Amino acid sequence: MIAELQCLVIDCPAPRELAAFYRAVLGGEVDRPDRRWSLDEAWSTLHTPGGLVLCFQGVADHRPPVWPDPDRPQQFHLDFGVADLDVAHGQVLAHGATLLDEGDGKRSWRVYADPSGHPFCLVRH
Repeated sequence: MIAELQCLVIDCPAPRELAAFYRAVLGGEVDRPDRRWSLDEAWSTLHTPGGLVLCFQGVADHRPPVWPDPDRPQQFHLDFGVADLDVAHGQVLAHGATLLDEGDGKRSWRVYADPSGHPFCLVRH
């Protein structure tokens, strides 16, 4: 092993707002003091209950991906396991997500975009 993953950094136009969105989805603490980085209007963090740290980096000319357009690819996406897909669907929409692909009703996942346009999936356990 060469390294240990410290965090996942996501470019976005509004770091604190996107951190709050993911806190609503995952729980955790936004902008907890951490010696590894400083916090300001261009950098926000989310320490999740499971130990993962998501960091949100402000980018003035952020161009969100357009799913599933290969000219503006998704670059990455996050999958979140949920017990009840319908309940979680309503919750993420209420916090600002956008439904991108509901599927055919038989799939165990749906595709959404966070408020900055990054795709993520809710996947039934």
